[in-house]
Amino acid sequence: MKSGVQSTDLGCKIKKCVFVCVVILLLFFCLPPFALSSEGKWPGVDESVIEKYAKGHGREPKQPLINTDQGDLLLFVFLFAGAAGGFVAGYYWKTLMVGKAPKMNQEEQKTI
Repeated sequence: MKSGVQSTDLGCKIKKCVFVCVVILLLFFCLPPFALSSEGKWPGVDESVIEKYAKGHGREPKQPLINTDQGDLLLFVFLFAGAAGGFVAGYYWKTLMVGKAPKMNQEEQKTI
């Protein structure tokens, strides 16, 4: 009798999980068109605050030296940073993981 109750509970949990996943997917695919259809662009901190004070002091905005808003340059920068971080973490793997493990005495090491 218990196994029947557990399977019913498991079936209800699976149905709830599937329902929640479907709702999340529907929100994910239906929400962006409404969010992107806003009339005006919302100004960020750069436009609303920094540019206002810069113009007040006689400084006009300039294009950045390296413009990461164009193409895949920003993606490449994140890829390079992730690869460099992965290389460093791999190189120092023993120091990061094994160095923090508790030290074993000679007898324990022989049994392993």
